[in-house]
Amino acid sequence: MAKQIFINLAVTDLQKSMTFYTALGFANNPQFSDDSGKCMAWCENIFVMLLTHEKFSSFTTKPIADTKSNIAGLFSLSTDSFNEVNSIMTNGLNAGGIEPSEMKDYGFMQMRTIEDFDGHTWEIFYMDMSKIPT
Repeated sequence: MAKQIFINLAVTDLQKSMTFYTALGFANNPQFSDDSGKCMAWCENIFVMLLTHEKFSSFTTKPIADTKSNIAGLFSLSTDSFNEVNSIMTNGLNAGGIEPSEMKDYGFMQMRTIEDFDGHTWEIFYMDMSKIPT
């Protein structure tokens, strides 16, 4: 089996969150989805599990962080072009996400940030390997 990553996120509105992540370009995998969780695939090996608070709580003894006012992690997704970054951001903003900061341009990498309804923070970026300083 290939190595994969599953990022589990506690969400307050499962359907609304599924719609948002679909707008970003994730696809639902119904094989691993039910009424308390939705498996959203970014690509062949990267998945985000959107879980109701009740379902999420069944995996941990710690309280769920309030990611609207506290950062719990920064999740980053690479793209094939800066145009794709902008397209993903436009779709996410139209689906109700917020852009908490301005675009960052590091010369070799351009990055924009979007937050979902629960405050989970995603960095969408394009990196041009030929422009990385030596």
